[in-house]
Order: sequence, then C-alpha cells, then structure tokens
Amino acid sequence: MQFGLTEEQDMIVKTVRSFVEKEIYPHEQLVERTGEVPKEIAQEIKQKTLDLGFYACNFPESVGAAGLSHVDFALVERELGRGSMALNHFFGRPQNILMACKGDQIDRYLMPAVRGERMDALAMTEPDAGSDVRGMKCTATRDGADWIVNGSKHFISGAEHADFFIVFVATGVDETPRGPKKRITTFLVDRGTKGFDVRKGYNSVSHKGYKNCILDFDDCRLPQAQVLGEVDGGFAVMNEWLYATRITVATMSVGRARRCFDYALNYAAERKQFGQQIGKFQGVSFQIADMITEIDAADWLTLAAAWRLDQGLPANREIASAKLYASEMLARVTDKTLQIFGGMGLMDDFPIERFWRDARVERIWDGTSEIQRHIISRDLLRPLGG
Repeated sequence: MQFGLTEEQDMIVKTVRSFVEKEIYPHEQLVERTGEVPKEIAQEIKQKTLDLGFYACNFPESVGAAGLSHVDFALVERELGRGSMALNHFFGRPQNILMACKGDQIDRYLMPAVRGERMDALAMTEPDAGSDVRGMKCTATRDGADWIVNGSKHFISGAEHADFFIVFVATGVDETPRGPKKRITTFLVDRGTKGFDVRKGYNSVSHKGYKNCILDFDDCRLPQAQVLGEVDGGFAVMNEWLYATRITVATMSVGRARRCFDYALNYAAERKQFGQQIGKFQGVSFQIADMITEIDAADWLTLAAAWRLDQGLPANREIASAKLYASEMLARVTDKTLQIFGGMGLMDDFPIERFWRDARVERIWDGTSEIQRHIISRDLLRPLGG
C-alpha cells in the first residue's frame, strides 16, 4: 500500500482545495445568513467545475467522465468537505447508482447527469423507515404494464435542484422464517410527473442552505421503463453502488475537521491569557495533540477503505469503520475547537459554531453510528457463528 500521494493525487488535492477556497468560502456567510444559494452562484460553481473537468469525476471514463479511482475520489471529497455543503453540491457528483441504467435510460438519465445537464436526487428515507429500509410504506403496485406509486419520502437532500429522482419503493412482501420482508424496487422519476410532488422539508440547524425536501406520491403512474435495475432488485443495486455515500461522509468529515483544526491551532498560538499564549497551557496543548492524532487516524482509515475498493477487496466493514470513526471524530474536534475559542466560539464572528452544528448530522445520515457498529460487529461475528 502506498502511503504517500502520487504526483497526480497531490495535484488533485491542490486543485480542489484551491477551488473550495476561491469559489466556495467567499459565499459561505451569505448562505449561512439567508439559508439559500442564489441561482447565479450555483450555476457559476457548476460551470467552473465543468470547465475544470471535475464534474461527475466519480464516474468512469467509459461514460466520458474523469474515471478517478476510489482513493482519488476520496481525496476530492475530503477537500470539498472543507466548504459549505450547500455550495459544493454544485461541484456535481451524481449518484453512482446511475451506472445501472440500461437502454434508453442511458441517454435520458445517465449521460445528461454526467454532462451536468440534469441533476439527480436519491430518495430512500421515510418517516417510519430510516435505517430500517425494509420498513418502507411507500409502495408500487402493478396496473397492467405500469406501476402505481403511493406514499412519501422525507429528508431528501438536493431535491429542490433535482430534475429527476432515484426512488426506492416497496413492491411486494416475502414470507420468511424470520417474518415478512418487503421487496424493494428502484424507480427513476422525473420532476413534474403527474401524481408526484416535491415540497419543502424541515428547517435544519445543520448545513444551512443544503435543504431537505418531502416527496409525495399520489397514484403516480410509472411505466416499466422507469425501473432501474430489476423489479424487486432494489437491494442489489443498493449494495452494488451505494457504499460510496458512507465513504463520502467519512472523507468530508475529515476535510471539515482539518479546516476546524486550523482555526484551533492558530487561535491557540495567537490568543494570550495570563501573559502567555494559551497553546502553552497543557490543558490546551494536549487537546491540540489529541485532535490532530484523531484526524490523521480517521484520514488513513478512510483512505484505506477506499484503497480496498480499488483492489477489489471486501470493504463493507472497513467503510463502516471509517464512517463511524470519522463522523464521531468530527464531533469531538469541533467541540474541542469551540472550547479552545471559549465564548467567542459561539459567536458568528467565526465559523466555529457552524462547524459544531453541522457536525451533528454526520452521525445520523447515511446510516447512524449505531447502524455502522451493527455492520462492523456482524461482519466479525458471522464467520464465528455469532
């Protein structure tokens, strides 16, 4: 395993970090204050990403994208993690699950998403079905050659900008020795489809401007051509493609923690109390030491998981470990940084209170910390009959 970055990887890091500092940082206060990303700014970020050649860089060269490796893309996401999620959303990383498109779906959904002509949003979570995917109540029933969808989804990120949605819906029930289990099918649903409505979601204290929406389906008719993958094969496409979302949370947590740490380090070196820099007090210096140790550990844990994917090795447990540790590390780092800043850490003169608020959701979405621990322990115990 190569622990140092290659020349190309170093260039990726420098390029994306420079982009975030120049194109994202200047607009963060506006988004934080208004809770909105102005359309002209969103379009500008998107166009500059396209010009840079990084749009849809998580897709392979076979569809005209950059074809970055999992490690390369983890480095991209790590640097994007330094900036506002509401703004870096327009850096453009469509859902990899679109690689499951076939036939006409390729020209209608996959290729326009890769070219930046259409934006997608992933819709899985429901009020009663978060981590419990099989608890979905949004259902689709056959009606001749079509499907009729009824129900709702919530906490759908990026939905306000999406041109189409990748929606997971229950399409049947199997009776098993452990009780009934719902079959899941994935559908591609265009905005504006009759019987399908996108409405405003909840006001979140984390990631202002990066909104969540509610999707409502009321006798929404979808033709068979809208099925992504196979009927009742939602778990297959999910397991093949959606591991990337957990790595994204981990890498972005590392990036945000490093930005936060820089504030803590500089403040500890500049702020004076009792006639000396506060960084000279053991109570502060030891926190600085702990923070950088945890950040480095999370960074390597995450890159190691991405490396396993590049090697074609099993990585489910390693990805879960990275997501678990990095998201919880971010919480500790932002909290310690705020403590070092003292009262000023809670004032909006600095972005510390924003980092602190934003960090809280990372332990919840894309699988809670408890779910990650379940994945890890199950992977270890199952071979032993546990």
